[in-house]
Amino acid sequence: MNNYVKYIIIVAFANILLTRCDSAATSKNDVFHMNISAGLTSLDPAFSKDQATMWCDNQLYNGLVQIDEQLNVQPCIAKYWKISADGLLYEFTLRNDVYFHDHEKFENGKGRKVTAHDFVYSFNRLIDSTVASTGGWLFNDKIDKSNPFTAINDTTFQIHLKTPFFPMLGMLTLQYCSVVPKEVADFYGKDFRKHPVGTGPFKFVRWEENNVLILTKNQNYFEKDSTGQQLPYLQGVRISFISDKGIEFLQFSQKKLEFITGLDIAYKDKLLTREGELQAAWKDKIKFEKMPYLNTEYLGISMAKQPCKALKNKKVRQAINYAIDRKKMITYLRNGIGTPAENGMIPKGIPCYNANIVKGYTYNIDKAKQLLAEAGYPNGKGIGEIKIYSNPTYSDLITYIANELANIGISCKIENTPATFLREAMRKNEVEFFRASWIGDYPDGENYLTLFYGKNGAPPNYTFFKNEKFDKLYEAAMRETNQSTSCQLYHEMEQLIIEEAPVVPLFYDEVTRFVHNHVVGLKPNAMNLVVLKEVKLKDK
Repeated sequence: MNNYVKYIIIVAFANILLTRCDSAATSKNDVFHMNISAGLTSLDPAFSKDQATMWCDNQLYNGLVQIDEQLNVQPCIAKYWKISADGLLYEFTLRNDVYFHDHEKFENGKGRKVTAHDFVYSFNRLIDSTVASTGGWLFNDKIDKSNPFTAINDTTFQIHLKTPFFPMLGMLTLQYCSVVPKEVADFYGKDFRKHPVGTGPFKFVRWEENNVLILTKNQNYFEKDSTGQQLPYLQGVRISFISDKGIEFLQFSQKKLEFITGLDIAYKDKLLTREGELQAAWKDKIKFEKMPYLNTEYLGISMAKQPCKALKNKKVRQAINYAIDRKKMITYLRNGIGTPAENGMIPKGIPCYNANIVKGYTYNIDKAKQLLAEAGYPNGKGIGEIKIYSNPTYSDLITYIANELANIGISCKIENTPATFLREAMRKNEVEFFRASWIGDYPDGENYLTLFYGKNGAPPNYTFFKNEKFDKLYEAAMRETNQSTSCQLYHEMEQLIIEEAPVVPLFYDEVTRFVHNHVVGLKPNAMNLVVLKEVKLKDK
């Protein structure tokens, strides 16, 4: 069966489901169509570990706080909050007009009001070993385990930390921290993954795994727009799960999807010029949006396992950093999308990013050759062949890197390994030079610096970097409650990593969205989170 036939079957089946299940979506133009090519494994926010789950959960659930398109923390179910002077107590005052979606487990089948006790339950669920949430790391080693979460009354919720942790408020914007109802989650147990009940702008209707997810408007949603109109505007959402990027692009070009995101080889040259501008054929049909994405692409060098003696030498690692023309790489491999990573690991878009203070590596082949000679390897003589591990998706990027290093005399062999196997090999410290990326879980520079904290294993410390000075700076930053002082400490840590060079930052990614002109209000953000509650659809 070829891909086009598969596409026809999938679309036909999805349309049948939409007609059957989405009774609230009375107008086709009020239903938002999108595709998630990576698939979906759960609708339980306790397992929102990947983009697919986060995109879906963001429509179904709410938390205490949320982030706006500038990554500022804003109120959500919490009206306001206060943090104690010592940074150990976070107290949230909740709205009293937020209700769970209707469900038979509630009295009369109607959604009940959310209280602080629901947040105590939901947060305890994340650290409950019987639930085995992938989000337990949020609170590990941070909370006072004797009394982590408290409901003072129905509208006052407290979090007690054992030590200050500056990024905590940003972490609470994650979908992991969504509120769920005890009576429903306990009733379904592990099957809550496919029977979700939240407070979000859309309610669950049906999920045909690997095919389609149908959501309908929550008529009792608590948020309103700036004019006082109740959100959401849409009547429904239909999400397909077609993995083939060519078919996804075909659906988009036929207006059967409202938008696509990312820069896939299947369509990047059809949509964008080498300079990162829309091709002329599309300029009057769609909107092209891009902004910094909290994702740093890099090469990692294991500091603990180095059969290649040369990689133990700091000057060799620095030479590798100088040898790569990142600007040319962005132009020819990514059609101008992305920013050369010349300022450390913290990407553009994070509040503490500062290109004027943190100075990394720029392309300088003469400097690279000089460093190799100083290290005792003139023109790469004596280094031998170095293996670079990656997965096939990035073969063009790694081939480019290998060619750049060949220009200074370093010979590389590319080892293509499936992503899951490579990640496991990185975790076990079985590869010494590898391509990786780090997508921010929350909008704080600490999320990138934790990759190098000596007390962390892999993940996230895949380079097994250990440095006493770095660790002391990291610990000082986590105790700090002043953002300006924290940023100064972050910058010191960044400069130390640049000097020691356990990584080769390649580029800071950008969110790219191609959106049909009939879509209004789909705002991009640096977390690449899909927010549909303020979206409207004009006639196609």
